Amino acid sequence: MENRITGVMIYYYFVCRRKLWYFCHEIRMEAENEDVILGKILDESSYSKNEKHINIDNIINIDFISEHKELHEVKKSKVVEDAGIWQVKYYLYYLWKRGVKGIKGKVDYPLLKKSVIVELSENDIKTLEKIIGEITEIECMDTPPMIVNSKLCKKCAYYDLCFI
Repeated sequence: MENRITGVMIYYYFVCRRKLWYFCHEIRMEAENEDVILGKILDESSYSKNEKHINIDNIINIDFISEHKELHEVKKSKVVEDAGIWQVKYYLYYLWKRGVKGIKGKVDYPLLKKSVIVELSENDIKTLEKIIGEITEIECMDTPPMIVNSKLCKKCAYYDLCFI
């Protein structure tokens, strides 16, 4: 059976492996986090004419798909831009594995009035398959990975769990 790797798991893999472990073990801290709440409000209030939150197999949740065969992921800032780009690459990969071809992705930053076009290359496919294996390994760990203590930690929803 295929691993149930979600887009959020890919995103967390790039942000923090410890956060990924907590998420995989259903330890959720985001509901009360101010940045997460702001991100949800931004997502809900942006691009209002598009159908939103297209959930596929309870694995990927695409923010919206435009009429140009582009799937979109809305982000508040570019602080962890790579994570958002790889999340979209994973969406493209997931759809590609199911026979959907010829679509592109886009990471939108409405507050910055910018966006980044994302495409899936053969190299990306190999990288994603390696990442999926690493996520599975992290998920199987008995305890969370060590604290990294990056500049992102102070605003993280899991800060108290890691540092207090």
